[in-house]
Amino acid sequence: MLIDTHTHLFKEYYDNKEEVLKRAKEEGIGIIIHNGCDGKSNVEVLEMVGKNVFGAIGIHPEAVLEYTQEDLDFIEENLKNPYIVAIGEIGLDYHYSKDNKEEQKQLFEYQLKLAERYNMPVIIHSRGATEDTIDILKKYQVRGSIHSFSGSFETAQIYLKMGFKLGINGVVTFKNSKLKEVIARLPKEALLLETDAPYLAPVPYRGKQNESKNIAIIAEYIANIYGIEKNLLAEVTSQNALSLFDKIKVE
Repeated sequence: MLIDTHTHLFKEYYDNKEEVLKRAKEEGIGIIIHNGCDGKSNVEVLEMVGKNVFGAIGIHPEAVLEYTQEDLDFIEENLKNPYIVAIGEIGLDYHYSKDNKEEQKQLFEYQLKLAERYNMPVIIHSRGATEDTIDILKKYQVRGSIHSFSGSFETAQIYLKMGFKLGINGVVTFKNSKLKEVIARLPKEALLLETDAPYLAPVPYRGKQNESKNIAIIAEYIANIYGIEKNLLAEVTSQNALSLFDKIKVE
């Protein structure tokens, strides 16, 4: 079984979500984690979870100027739902704007406090903000996934020593990506598989709409980096996911 630990299965992207789930199942993807990013999408996550679809709810840093206290209260009120397995997607993003750094940090820390209080894993978005992300995470007793990791081996080591796993998606298949060299130096137990669908489709679908079925392509590519069978890579990364997102019950 393969697990897609990070996808965005929202109505605005997919006309027929049941077909997307069917195609994923046909490729051996047994579980997906549907990630929210703002008040509206968190509600949609709650409407979607069930069977083999689990959810993460949180406020993405790009929504820092739009969220309300009611959105944060909604997250807290739904953390006991058996299908909500993490707080995410949360973090810091300085790529487009650095004018709201302090607001981002406050939002990030609020959600980390929730994770610590409720003993929930977190799914971390960090773009152009590695140093601040690490400094803030060190302040809290939390565990989780570093979503769409594409950093250096040294950065990977810092996150791993803090108890985090690294979410690897289609970026690893891109011709100009140096991630494959980093992964080759890391233990398989450090990795989680994700698509970030509808974004970041792996080669040969780069530039097209991504979906969870493409986890199979990513798994094959990473297995080749390690020189092992895809089934072994699937077994290890799925166990990594199940140990981290420990509310998931495999049927």
